[in-house]
Amino acid sequence: MALSISDIIMQQVNSSAGKIDIPSSIRSTVLSGLSDSILGSLTQTAAKSGGIDQIKSLLTGGTKAASSPITALAGSIFAKKISGLGLTKDTGNAVSALIPGILGNLSGFIKDRDGDGDVDLNDILISLTGGNSGGGLLGAAGSILGKFLKK
Repeated sequence: MALSISDIIMQQVNSSAGKIDIPSSIRSTVLSGLSDSILGSLTQTAAKSGGIDQIKSLLTGGTKAASSPITALAGSIFAKKISGLGLTKDTGNAVSALIPGILGNLSGFIKDRDGDGDVDLNDILISLTGGNSGGGLLGAAGSILGKFLKK
């Protein structure tokens, strides 16, 4: 089975955060929080009007990650997740600064996965669910939200 977008995000998080000095006692929590925040921003964006087009534009390279509202949302979610963990302001800022790069590295992840010759909603859903689009739109949305809410 192909890697899901959550797997790709976590790989990007782990490779990007390698040079940041995060206390070992909270490193896993911080990196999981970063990954969850990015996936959460994609999930929340997908649920709102025009969100699929925003995701498509970001993940196909049409919008730069640094200026995307998806990036801003991920930063906001992450700030809430790490509050109270005891990170220094500099370390928190350094980790937050990784978000645009990670989202930028996801560019090209969304491809024509259903073989119909274009990138559309179904391709995005297949990518977000790791290749399982069973149950149609409602089933895919439930799968995406289920993965996000479990963490």
